[in-house]
Amino acid sequence: MDFAEIREIKKDDNSQLAKVLRQVLIEMNVPKTGTAYADASVDMMFETYQADRSRYFVVEKEGMVLGGGGIAPLANFDGNICELQKMYFLKEARGLGLGQKMISLCLGFATQHGFDACYLETMPNMLDAQKLYLKNGFEYIDAPMGNTGHCSCPVWMLKPLQV
Repeated sequence: MDFAEIREIKKDDNSQLAKVLRQVLIEMNVPKTGTAYADASVDMMFETYQADRSRYFVVEKEGMVLGGGGIAPLANFDGNICELQKMYFLKEARGLGLGQKMISLCLGFATQHGFDACYLETMPNMLDAQKLYLKNGFEYIDAPMGNTGHCSCPVWMLKPLQV
């Protein structure tokens, strides 16, 4: 891929991004219920990430959205933990280092906003993503945190952010 830009989400990205996220989830055989696929926020990502201490970034090449990733406070959790959310890329954007750039950007945002740790949920078959998370200091945990509504995601990971 010659040049792809990672930038903050714009309102005009909503429809393209919703298609990308759902396409990747279908490709990965993710259940349509109990996962990000069913989240109402998928159709209004720009609006969702206008909330305090939240940010979503997209990967764009030549006007086409190829994926994204975001940070937001962990839902339904009484503590200072954020969640790495909806980090998915189309096939043509994978294996190019964009995932590492995205996770670094997201974790940098989380650290700047004073979160103590970053949580994520994923699927057992998303092994490449898990390798990236492990490389970036996430560790497996035994139970979910908060209540994200993603009851079909059985892999939970956590990374401390403040030393």
